[in-house]
Amino acid sequence: MSRPVSDHGAMAHDRAPIVLLELVAGRATITLDSQPNRNALSRQLISELNECLDAAAGARAIVLRHEGPAFCAGADLKERADASKPLDSSGMVRAIERLMDAECPTIAAVDGAVRAGGLGLMAACDLVVVERSVTFALTEVRIGVAPAIISVPVLRRVQAARIASAMLTGEPFDAEQALAIGLVTHVTDDVAATVDRLCDGILAGAPRAVAATKRILRDIPGRARDEAFAEMRALSDEMFRSADAAEGMAAFAERRPPVWPEPLP
Repeated sequence: MSRPVSDHGAMAHDRAPIVLLELVAGRATITLDSQPNRNALSRQLISELNECLDAAAGARAIVLRHEGPAFCAGADLKERADASKPLDSSGMVRAIERLMDAECPTIAAVDGAVRAGGLGLMAACDLVVVERSVTFALTEVRIGVAPAIISVPVLRRVQAARIASAMLTGEPFDAEQALAIGLVTHVTDDVAATVDRLCDGILAGAPRAVAATKRILRDIPGRARDEAFAEMRALSDEMFRSADAAEGMAAFAERRPPVWPEPLP
């Protein structure tokens, strides 16, 4: 994947942007590019990440990737140690929530090490594609804090018992272990090619159907069975009566690619 050039306008910062956005054919690619501090979660990076997510509204897929040898090193400890500035984690919470709750699928494209808070950004994405040599570590306890905010997305992906050792010890673990416990969805030798294939598959589906499927994956596991069946029966009937379904079934019968109606704003 080539290094994207930001097209979301000048950031409201005196410094050069360190989070970049590219919008092409329904795909939004957001790149973390703060290499001197290994893409640590500075105030600037989190602010610009949220700005890019604003600008990506309406995309059909969002890819979160990085430049440099680390996806994200976690909190910016120099900033956190500055007692003259108040602590405010609301921007981090907002970014994680937006990656989790975006209407479209979100994909983390990880070619380098992930530490501490970086696991939260990664785990907030629907799909997580990592290069085979990548390592991970939840190092918070080793600096006297806990993996608090990021536990929310992480423990929605992974059973607590399967990641307890990593959280309690801070010991690193590899991509195959991350795949085995469900923290990542794809381990590959070519992250860019795998992400391209996933985006092509997402873009081949009807936008409303893909959005509804994301909601199903997020919400139905927590529903009571009777409630889930009632809700899903209503959704199934509604969608089979939709213009998308009419076009999809006609295209299938006619052996042609479907032409999806534009999604509602």
